[in-house]
Amino acid sequence: MALPDGMTVRPAAAGDAAAVCALLNQVDEMETGWAETEPGEVESELGRPDVDLARDTWLLHDADGQLVGYGVVRDRSGGERIDLDQYLLPGQLAGGLHLFDLMEARAAELARRNGADRAVLHLLLNAEPTTDTDAMRARGWRLARRHHALRRDVSPETDPLPEPPAGVRLRDCAREQDRRIAHRLLQRTFAEHYDFKPRGYEQWLADINADTVDWSRVWVAELDGQGDVGVLRTGVRLPTLAWAFNIGVLPAARGRGLGGYLLRHFFAVHAADGRSAVGLGVDTENATGAPELYRKHGMEVDFSVDTWALVLPTS
Repeated sequence: MALPDGMTVRPAAAGDAAAVCALLNQVDEMETGWAETEPGEVESELGRPDVDLARDTWLLHDADGQLVGYGVVRDRSGGERIDLDQYLLPGQLAGGLHLFDLMEARAAELARRNGADRAVLHLLLNAEPTTDTDAMRARGWRLARRHHALRRDVSPETDPLPEPPAGVRLRDCAREQDRRIAHRLLQRTFAEHYDFKPRGYEQWLADINADTVDWSRVWVAELDGQGDVGVLRTGVRLPTLAWAFNIGVLPAARGRGLGGYLLRHFFAVHAADGRSAVGLGVDTENATGAPELYRKHGMEVDFSVDTWALVLPTS
């Protein structure tokens, strides 16, 4: 798809972080009603050593010089799987399709460099996106999975700190050795989840921007007789909104109420911290019973996010 007259596209640079952040928040406000991206997050993204800004990022400007689109390609698998992100303002379909041309070509190049004979592209979009999904389908993209973002109001009055189940103890991850245990537990508890990608400890730290993590709000659960069996990783996405990024319990320890306890602990701690709401994401096809657990604890769908997939040959 040719770039429309008057539009320009160029790679992102570190100095573009503020403009990219503003675009991401503008799109998010249209799709979900609230903005969640901080400039520091974009600065970190643009500074990642595994992102070649000159070849893996694109800024789309209209004829007036306004930033209307942003694309980035990430190779985190070292194989056929390549992740894409695209943010596009409404009414910019032609420019967005040009970005897709560039992103798809680069993804195929990265997979080929990894020795794969195909590139499996994944792109996350809001279920009601600013991007034209009919145009994506025409390019061969398909809807592969849907996740719900759940939300619940909390307060110290309604969400006191819960009593742990018998034999269960929590400790935070202020110590390096407990961070490593949390990582191992995440690798084990999520191994059978959709789109799970095994990651070494250092890669995991890089992916979660470990320098920004409050490790006092990440916990490991120990159970008498079984050792460390559960992990809860939380943080803050907005001044008023806390987020549970991971709640995991080893299969052998499930059915003891540990998942519900970790969830209530998440509610209580962040309510005491002054947050008025909490949220988390869940796979709509999750087979562990997590969606029902969250519903039972008052969490409701806020919005949905879709995984779109495209398979391309690399030769």
